[in-house]
Amino acid sequence: MSRQRFWFRISTTIFCLLLAWTAAYFLTDLIYHAFNIHIPKLAVQLINSFLGILLIACTMFIIAKYTGIQRKQFEFLQSLITAIEQMSKGDFNVHLPASVYGNEKDHPVGKIAASINHMAVELREIEQLRQEFVSNVSHEIQSPLTSISGFAQALKNEELTSESRRHYLDIIETESKRLSKLSDNLLKLTSLESEHHPFEASEYRLDQQLRSIILACEPQWIEKNIKMDIDLNEATITADKDLLSQVWVNLINNSIKFTPENGTISISLWKKQNQVLVRISDSGIGISQEDAQHIFERFFKADKSRNRVRGGNGLGLSIVKKIVDMHKGTIQVDSELGKGTAFIITLPKTQ
Repeated sequence: MSRQRFWFRISTTIFCLLLAWTAAYFLTDLIYHAFNIHIPKLAVQLINSFLGILLIACTMFIIAKYTGIQRKQFEFLQSLITAIEQMSKGDFNVHLPASVYGNEKDHPVGKIAASINHMAVELREIEQLRQEFVSNVSHEIQSPLTSISGFAQALKNEELTSESRRHYLDIIETESKRLSKLSDNLLKLTSLESEHHPFEASEYRLDQQLRSIILACEPQWIEKNIKMDIDLNEATITADKDLLSQVWVNLINNSIKFTPENGTISISLWKKQNQVLVRISDSGIGISQEDAQHIFERFFKADKSRNRVRGGNGLGLSIVKKIVDMHKGTIQVDSELGKGTAFIITLPKTQ
C-alpha cells in the first residue's frame, strides 16, 4: 500500500470518528429539547458516549466492508490478469473463484469467473487433442519412413540377389503408397472438418451407385473368393454423390480387407418412410465391444498388427463418420469378435 493511500485512510477514519461523536451529541440534544426531557448531566454524557460508540461501530463496519470489497475486487482483477497471461502462454490449468462476493453465482463478476474457467477447460481439451493428433501423425509417418530408409540402405549391398532386391523394392513401394494415402486422408479429413468444404447435393440413384462401386471392387473380392450377397432396392436420394461414394468405397474395402478367403459380404439397400438404409456386413474377424465404441476416432485401430499389414492408418472410418454427419445421417456398428461386422447407414432422402 502506498504512503498516500495509508494517510488517506487514517484521515478518513479520524474524520468519521469525529463526525460520529458530533452527530451523537447534536442528536441527543435535539431529542431532549423536542420532548422537553431533563436528566442529569452525567446521564447525558453516558448516553452521548454510548450513542457515539454505536455510531462509530456502524461507521467502522461500513468502512471495513467497503474496503474489504475493494480489496477482493482488486485481488480478483489480479487473478484474472494472471489467468489470461497463463492461457496466452499455452498453460490452461487455471481456475478463478466463482465470485468475489461469497457464493453469489449470479453476480456479473461470478459469471465472468465461470466463463473464464469454462474457456480454460475447453482450451485444455483442445490442446490435448492437438497433442494426440500430432503424436499419432508422427507415429504413422515414422513407421513407413523407417522401413523405406532401412530397405533403401539394404539395397546398397551389391551382393543382393535379384529376387531380394525386387522384394525390398516392393516393400519400399508399398510403404510409399502408405505415406501417400496417409497424406491424402489427412488432407481430406481436415477439409471435411472445416466449414468451407463444398457440399454439392444432387438427385441420383443410390442403388446404381452402390452396384457400380461393388463391380469396381470385383478384383479384390474375387481374389479372396468372397461371396457377395447383394440386395439393392431402387432408391433415389438427394445428396453429394462424390462424398457418399467415399463412404461406400471405404466400408466395402474394409469388409474385403478383414474378411478371410471364402467368406461372405452382404450389402443391402431399402427405404423406410423418408429415409434410406444401407447395411454392409461381412463374416470377417469382427470387433470387440470395447473397440467398437472408438472405431470412428481418428487413428484408432481395433487390430493394430493386422491393420498395419493391410496398410490402414485409422482415418477411413473417421472420414466415413464425418461425411454421414454432413448428410444429417447416422451410422451404427454391430460386431462380435470372430463373427463379423455390420455397418448400418441411415440417410434422409433429401437434404
